[in-house]
Amino acid sequence: MPSLTEWRVPPAHQPRPGDYGFDLDRALSSIVGLHSIIPPDAFSAETLGTERAGNGVVIDDNLVLTIGYLITEAESVWLHRADGRVVEGHALGYDSVTGFGLVQTLGALDLDPLPLGSSAAARVGDQVVVGGAGGRTRSVASEIIAKQEFAGYWEYLLDEAIFTHPAHPNWGGTGLLSAKGELIGIGSLQLERERDGKAEHVNMIVPIDLLNPVLDDLRKFGRVNRPARPWLGMYTTEIDDKIVVIGISSNAPAAHAELKAGDVILAVDGERVTSQVTFYRKLWALGPAGVDVPLTIHHEGVTFDVVLASTDRAKLLKAPRLH
Repeated sequence: MPSLTEWRVPPAHQPRPGDYGFDLDRALSSIVGLHSIIPPDAFSAETLGTERAGNGVVIDDNLVLTIGYLITEAESVWLHRADGRVVEGHALGYDSVTGFGLVQTLGALDLDPLPLGSSAAARVGDQVVVGGAGGRTRSVASEIIAKQEFAGYWEYLLDEAIFTHPAHPNWGGTGLLSAKGELIGIGSLQLERERDGKAEHVNMIVPIDLLNPVLDDLRKFGRVNRPARPWLGMYTTEIDDKIVVIGISSNAPAAHAELKAGDVILAVDGERVTSQVTFYRKLWALGPAGVDVPLTIHHEGVTFDVVLASTDRAKLLKAPRLH
């Protein structure tokens, strides 16, 4: 098993214990390294790879919260403590709506769970820590710079994501710690924004308040126990008030309908869409997974209507291997 990459956050961006009203080192000790192996024939292997590494946060005895893409279809998961000890884990659950993933440890981590805070109470301008496995040298003293809607190209939408700067360079599964030392989010992405004519990197964080409504189901069933959203297997981006297809998942409804990169989505069920947010909301409002999705498409000067038979994306994923 390869060791996790050796790296350090630049000292100027590392959090300093004296700047916080909680035991910083104790809180950061609840964050572990995470390394997962995915079968080559897994559906997500094509886009996310067969070996994934990031972070996770201990939130209960032998229960680690992370970002779901790190453990989707994982056949094995390893959790790394800061002292070098490694404990095997099991990919317990994944929720595609929030993006959260849960790992059950198969041995004792002997780490205190990090208390959950309130992401709703967090404010723009709050000083926070984006914590990574390995303590202060792997963590970033950061600031909340925005709380706003986020639409991801992979049919994903958060009503109010948290954005932080400076960005953590190993963001996946990091723990966002409030000024009280409570967990208020899990790191998902690194994005670029323009500020004062320069590009700067920021992290997108999934707010912790989304966890409580799904946690029990993830522990019991491995997924949320409600009808799944309709999924098309289409990667899109928003360009000049147009929804442009930039990729298609293999063996997905959009592939079966022979949609292609470069197609422009004009309408869902006859209703015009000019933003990803509107597109997703109209798509999901049609009904649960399996519902027919009528789209109006423009391609190379031709406009046409097509009906896609949506599906539950979880049906294409391998079930986690039980130990």
